[in-house]
Amino acid sequence: MIGRLCGELADLEGSLALVDCGGVGYEVTIPDHVALSLGAIGSQVELMIRQVIREDSNTLYGFRTPFQRRVFDLLVSVSGCGPKSALSLLGQVGEDAVCGAIVSQDAKTLARASGIGARTAERIIVELKDKVAEVMMVHRIPGTVPLTAPKLIDSELTEALLALGYRRNEIEAISEKVSKQSKDIAEQIRLALAELRA
Repeated sequence: MIGRLCGELADLEGSLALVDCGGVGYEVTIPDHVALSLGAIGSQVELMIRQVIREDSNTLYGFRTPFQRRVFDLLVSVSGCGPKSALSLLGQVGEDAVCGAIVSQDAKTLARASGIGARTAERIIVELKDKVAEVMMVHRIPGTVPLTAPKLIDSELTEALLALGYRRNEIEAISEKVSKQSKDIAEQIRLALAELRA
């Protein structure tokens, strides 16, 4: 299986990039915002790859970071959310906003992406809310292990909210408040986002 490609961007048409690696051109399907970040034709690119082999196709999907690829993997694990829908979510909403919407159970944000209806958005939330909260912790704090002390759980919550773009002075009081309401990190993030959006 192909896990990573490093080479020259030979062509880019919409969401399809052609990456030349030692004289071999690989066609890679990428999210919209990844396409915008690749640079000019001829520039060097590095893409994390997820290869999806089906009966009638062998497709490479490309991402800038392992985190983007992990979120893609989680999304396609949901029944009714195939690679095209997952790319639409990542390209139009963004991986951090997708994760934030899942843990805060915000189906409307997910449904903004083309190809994602209200029912699919709800299914994504139900199936992924706990998994996404765990992935966010590992992504933002490398080497994280399960934590039980309230102070450390506070730290996890703060890091997750910072990663979603909130300022530290906005979240410290809310972080302390919601940590008293629940010890579950996914629930803490949901409560905190509800407070911040109120």
